[in-house]
Amino acid sequence: MANNQRNISLLFSFLFSVSLSCLCLSPIPASARRQELRFGANGEFKILQVADMHYANGATTPCNNVLPSQKPHCSDLNTTIFMSRVIAAEKPDLIVFTGDNIYGSDAKDAVKSLNAAFAPAIESKIPWVAVLGNHDQESTLTRQGLMEHIVKLPNTLSQVNPPEAAHYIDGFGNYNLKVHGASDSNLQNKSVLNLYFLDSGDYSSVPDMDSTYDWIKTSQQFWFERTSKRLQREYNAKPNPQEGKAPGLAYFHIPLPEFWSFDSKNATKGVRQEATSAAKTNSGFFTTLVARGDVKSVFVGHDHVNDFCGKLKGLNLCYGGGFGYHAYGLAGWERRARVVVVDLNKKGKGTWGDVKSIRTWKRLDDKHLSVIDAQVLWNSSANGLVVPRL
Repeated sequence: MANNQRNISLLFSFLFSVSLSCLCLSPIPASARRQELRFGANGEFKILQVADMHYANGATTPCNNVLPSQKPHCSDLNTTIFMSRVIAAEKPDLIVFTGDNIYGSDAKDAVKSLNAAFAPAIESKIPWVAVLGNHDQESTLTRQGLMEHIVKLPNTLSQVNPPEAAHYIDGFGNYNLKVHGASDSNLQNKSVLNLYFLDSGDYSSVPDMDSTYDWIKTSQQFWFERTSKRLQREYNAKPNPQEGKAPGLAYFHIPLPEFWSFDSKNATKGVRQEATSAAKTNSGFFTTLVARGDVKSVFVGHDHVNDFCGKLKGLNLCYGGGFGYHAYGLAGWERRARVVVVDLNKKGKGTWGDVKSIRTWKRLDDKHLSVIDAQVLWNSSANGLVVPRL
């Protein structure tokens, strides 16, 4: 019975993916794409990170590094099913795809592969965003072409680049989203959480370094600093001026060299099972983030069998863990997704205030969608103890 239900579910997802990939998609009006994000009535905002789907051609694409018992019937559709299951279980407010969404060298048609890869998110009608990894552009679209297609898809808040920086910024897929306070609170019209998305590139174009990974450039850091300072001014401004800076989270694909600071022993949670494949050039973005002080956690993908978080100079550095079945992994080590929940402070008379804490855990693609490694990444009270709640 369970096998029949799974087969029906696989067939449904496959047919949905095919139908979506065949759509002639027209641009979505800007007003529809720019829907407002805000905290819920429960004082929470939940983000689901999906790292490294490596989607290719659907049912004909085999899985990599799975158990022998899984291999005969395993394909990209297992990635689709996992995503549908975890979306249904977590009911996030935002889904974030952190690159290598498709595995370009195997994808016959980038448009069809992207449409199928994002299909469960689109079907859920939950807002979602994407950045690019180092493999997305290896099919039939350039990096610019990929982002220009992604921003046309339903329910996405992705941007090709910020309008004010489009003339100077490197890469494609650099943007910021605001998350407003809870409805009917004093902060309902103010961003109390800021999300930064950046293009960490693919491979270096510097002579003698062209076989190494890319990095976040000076122009992107300049944009980040300007945006962070502008958001702080807005946070401090009337009406309802707030002190300090609203906390932020940053999402991109290739890890910073500082991820090398951690192993399975000194990480706060999670494991290291492979090298950190960072750029050989340290562009200083970690230093930039620490100096600004608003971003509390960075979330990346790229190294599929690392899933740890570690804290360095007050900044959390976290891997998402490999999600996709066509991506490399470890047989018997379940594919996984990272969940982040940001909680607001409870004020008097049952109203919500500013951000109190940032929590995270991971979901495994096993029978029970097991929850592992729950931890608090940050809380606003230096001496306070925030207990994880699931």
